[in-house]
Formats: sequence, C-alpha cells, structure tokens
Amino acid sequence: MKRRKAREYALQFLYRIDFIKVSTGNNNKAKGLSDIKDSLEVFWSDTDEKNPDTKAFAEDIISGTIKNLKEIDPLIQKIAQKWKISRMASIDRNILRFATYELLFRKDIPNAVTINEALEIAKKYSTSESAAFINGILDKIAKEHCRK
Repeated sequence: MKRRKAREYALQFLYRIDFIKVSTGNNNKAKGLSDIKDSLEVFWSDTDEKNPDTKAFAEDIISGTIKNLKEIDPLIQKIAQKWKISRMASIDRNILRFATYELLFRKDIPNAVTINEALEIAKKYSTSESAAFINGILDKIAKEHCRK
C-alpha cells in the first residue's frame, strides 16, 4: 500500500468537501458519515485507484478527520494563534486537519512520519512557505498534545 498516495487522496477529498461547503454557503462543520460514504463512492469513481488498502487507509483518514473536526479545528486555531483557520489556504487547512488527526488518534503512526508526510504533500500541492507554516504547527501539536 502506498500511504502517501492515500494521504493525497484524503487531501483531495477533504479539499473537495471544504470547497463545496464554502462555495454553496453550507456552513455545517461536517457532513454526516453516511453522506461521506456516498461522496466517497463518487470520489473513487473519479480516480483510477484499484488498491483496496490505499482506499481503506485514505477513508480512515477522511472519516477520522471529519468525525473529530470539533476537536481538531480548535486545536489548530489555538496553536496557529494569529491565523484564523477560516483564513488559511484550503490546501494548508486540510493538510493540517488530516495530519492533526493522525497525530492525535493514530498512535500506530510515528509523529515524525506524519509530519514528514504532511510536509512532502504540502510541498507538492502548496508552497514552500506553506510547508514551513505547517511544520511549525504540527511540531507544536506533537510536542504539546501527543504521547511520546
């Protein structure tokens, strides 16, 4: 299984629902998980991904992130201090969200791996400045809120 590819799919899906929420004015923080399942079916039909392990890992990140947004977003907001989460670039916001989910809830993944993967994805989909911004926030979350 290619976990980076799964994380990229998670970013694409989270970005998609974030974009739809903003463009339609639907301010619900998260769709119901049954709605997410239907949206995932459509999402996967738009990709050529065949590996069930990649899909399963991506779906775990997606559902876990969405399910825990009420804990994740305030934590990111607190750590980011002068940055409102709503004003962050959507790509950066969603990388921070899924990486924070991994840091807080996926104890089977080392913090350094989660942070490194988030940075590599940020470099690919965002900017080098974004990677530095994301690194600072995730490093602080890992140090202050995660078991060692």
